[in-house]
Amino acid sequence: MTTPLSAAVSASAATDNSVGTLLRAWREQRRVSQLELALRAGSSARHISFVETGRSRPSEEMVLRLAEHLDVPVRERNALLLAAGYAPRYSETPLDDPALRSLREGMERLIQGYEPYPALVVDAMYDVVAANRGILMLMDGLPEELLAQPLNAMRLTLHPRGLAPRIRNLPEWRGHLLAQMERQIALHRSQPLRELYEEVSAYPVPEGAAGAEPEEPVPYFALPLQVEHEGRVLSFISSISTFNTPMDVTVAELAIETLLPADPATVKYLHSLMA
Repeated sequence: MTTPLSAAVSASAATDNSVGTLLRAWREQRRVSQLELALRAGSSARHISFVETGRSRPSEEMVLRLAEHLDVPVRERNALLLAAGYAPRYSETPLDDPALRSLREGMERLIQGYEPYPALVVDAMYDVVAANRGILMLMDGLPEELLAQPLNAMRLTLHPRGLAPRIRNLPEWRGHLLAQMERQIALHRSQPLRELYEEVSAYPVPEGAAGAEPEEPVPYFALPLQVEHEGRVLSFISSISTFNTPMDVTVAELAIETLLPADPATVKYLHSLMA
């Protein structure tokens, strides 16, 4: 589903791909006035207006400065540079490229060191790049077609034959995931991501998936993922990390998700499994 903000940007881009139109769309999406953006970027509202209307061509430095203050994703910064007549600044290196070997090894060590707790790495489309044994444990018994490569975390979680029937608080967790995707669509203006959203949001919710309440309710400090495994209800709090100041599109779109046990029973159970 297209959110109002992303729809505005997409509509503008569809009719006019000039750098001024794209910058104006990003500014409006971020709800920043021309004067406020000018103050942030060390420019003037008059110059910002001239850039947006095409009366002035911004320098490469100005394009990057405005993109930085508008929090434009790295991939879209390249699009802005191209629209202004400049070469892309940020590379897009395949993850299996030898240049990213140390990054891949570092992520593998990180998520393996997090065991027995689940952790995984996903890209911009929520395709799983790496996963540890904690994640594989949660996937036990899922149908082979859902485990085919590329493994997609959203499909795996929300599909009625995936993890969805095992999630005790599915309505709340499903709402959280779909809202997360909506924010990503608004930020990245990604048509493939929007198509994935439309697919997974249309999945039927399994009847009775919510299950029974725990015998001893726990006062959680954040929305937990409550998932059943071999007759036990495990509770996790999700944390997502990204790379700081990335200079490559691929790296900028990677996210490391760790599932922190939310109660002592989950901690004890996971340690007993990995013993």
